[in-house]
Amino acid sequence: MKRHKKRKITGILRVCTLLLLPSLIAASASCIRGIDRDKADHEQITEAAPASAKGIVHDTTREIKLPEKRPEDELYGSVILSEGYGYSTEDEAPDELSVLTSPLEMTADDPGSKPYPTQWEESGDIIRTTYQKYTGNAFFDLEKAGQVNNKTEIPNDELRAESVCLPNFTISDTTEPQVLIYHTHTCESFEPFVREHYDASFNFRTTDATKSVVMVGDAIQTELEAQGIGVIHVRTIHDDPSYTGAYDRSRVSILPILEQYPSIKVALDIHRDAISGEGVAYQPYTEVNGREAAQVMIISGCDDGTMGMPEYMKNFHFACALQQQLESDTPHLTRPILFDYRKYNQDLTTGSLLIEVGSHGNTLEQVQYSGQLIGHSLGRLLNSMIKEKK
Repeated sequence: MKRHKKRKITGILRVCTLLLLPSLIAASASCIRGIDRDKADHEQITEAAPASAKGIVHDTTREIKLPEKRPEDELYGSVILSEGYGYSTEDEAPDELSVLTSPLEMTADDPGSKPYPTQWEESGDIIRTTYQKYTGNAFFDLEKAGQVNNKTEIPNDELRAESVCLPNFTISDTTEPQVLIYHTHTCESFEPFVREHYDASFNFRTTDATKSVVMVGDAIQTELEAQGIGVIHVRTIHDDPSYTGAYDRSRVSILPILEQYPSIKVALDIHRDAISGEGVAYQPYTEVNGREAAQVMIISGCDDGTMGMPEYMKNFHFACALQQQLESDTPHLTRPILFDYRKYNQDLTTGSLLIEVGSHGNTLEQVQYSGQLIGHSLGRLLNSMIKEKK
């Protein structure tokens, strides 16, 4: 039987099984309480840098670019299961990214209780910013590309030695899903397009999946699929109507999936940052092949001895591998890895990371493009791990 036919049969069985997940999740919810010791549900990971800070280039021209239409059908459900159709490991990764519909052209069947605004007021300023290489004792360079921002008491030299280690999991040439994408802060949203001012009446949160971080997860998934990597994308809303406790709720969502699919080695919690100052929202971006992409930041948590995350360094190995792949493929796409005393459910696999795709000042198209670049580089990294085993 041909490989793609096997995948179709396998995919049908998976979808049927996933229909049972709500009952599994409900059962898990009753026994999982207070298991995440993160510092707090985060809304803002970094403080805004002043205009004179090192490693920042401000764009004072503020050129307004209207979005382009990109036709393609999109599917929205509570869980999307990728069959991993695409090129085999004997082929080269596709050079071109998929053609996606602009998020501005997408419409949700059910935008939910907090639809994305259709009219905008002008309030605070948007500062377009490109973060460059950082300097300071907290930062060190990775071997091939990219940097680490060490916020822990572990010496840089020790982390630098760990950073050259390969990821501590194996990837197979299989039809089973190997990547899980989910969103603890599912409603996090973005600017509609490049403009000079943001609307202070919009809190950058929406239940419309076409205008939130869910759309970014879709873009990552699309590029992984194109490279033959099977994906499960959980689209469940975890931060509405209550923001507090979102990490507990996302944990309840993904635990049954990880138990059902031990083939999953990578778990990505996709967020957006909130970089701001008094009356200012920052838009960290870089230009890639004539298009603007939001800069991204990987967060790899460190256990201070109280978090129940003894294998945190294995996540750091994966973070460094992905950071170097991203920055090698697309220079200036990344900000340094944030290595800090945080948990964020990263005890569940040795390939668990939180990725901040842009900030609330970035546009929908910028973050969608970044999602594609992340998916493309991650696919290359994972497929290279398959080839190394042969």
